[in-house]
Amino acid sequence: MTPTLPPQKSFGLSFEFFPPRSADMEGQLWDAVLDLGAWNPDFVSVTYGAGGSTKAPTLSVVRRLIRETALPTAAHLTCVDASRDETRNVVEDFRAAGVRRIVALRGDPASGVGTQYRPHADGYANAAELVAGLREIGNFDISVSAYPEKHPESADLAFDIEMLKRKADAGAARALTQFFFDNDVYERYLEKVRAAGIDMPIVPGIMPIQNLTQLKRFAGRCGASVPTFLDRRFEGYEENPEDRAKVAADVAAEQIDDLLDRGVTDFHIYTMNRSGLVNQVLEQLGRARRAQADAAA
Repeated sequence: MTPTLPPQKSFGLSFEFFPPRSADMEGQLWDAVLDLGAWNPDFVSVTYGAGGSTKAPTLSVVRRLIRETALPTAAHLTCVDASRDETRNVVEDFRAAGVRRIVALRGDPASGVGTQYRPHADGYANAAELVAGLREIGNFDISVSAYPEKHPESADLAFDIEMLKRKADAGAARALTQFFFDNDVYERYLEKVRAAGIDMPIVPGIMPIQNLTQLKRFAGRCGASVPTFLDRRFEGYEENPEDRAKVAADVAAEQIDDLLDRGVTDFHIYTMNRSGLVNQVLEQLGRARRAQADAAA
């Protein structure tokens, strides 16, 4: 008997990668790029690193993506510890590499997450100013960040949404959210964003859970909550990687499926430079996939 396949679902999709820090991690990254390219993403993005610490690796990854794949590629950019002239030089390097998409972020303090952010005296003070500066430099497609549970440094959600409005008014095309696991939180946030007069797409950031313990530590640093239902879902699978991965795929697929039912049309997936779990999620959702050879063309 032929197995029943899930109905194919159509939605916008983007993937986030980060620059590798070792030869082994580099191989893992490019295996993931080749594999996930078969899902025909609208674009992929490459992070910039805390305090701008990975500028050169980011440029290297972006250049190779543009040179060796057909994937529309966005480079992350922060304004941490950089003058406006220095930022412009980075942007010109990106443009020379073929970058036409930028994810514009203020960035974490170079002194570390949780320390006070101090703008460069001659630089952009925040992401809204950076977006405006990018608009002056060139005709880039600009994405920015959004925080359904507010940025950890914001006084409150209203202040955070006002900053998002400034980014939208400066010329951002869309916002990619911090990951979250409670879709009601996203929906309430979206209502407040729309009430503030922000009409650009607010694309949910989806984090398939590779390791729940590590995720909790990471979430604590970036202000994202981890609901208790996740402990229940993963309970008993600590020593069973195969079943744990299936639970993780179920959780992410269910979250996306519910958001689709709520009218969401685009998703940004944090891949952690791994393709296996992301593949499981998209397969469960019934998304159409190209042959790997075609994806690499």
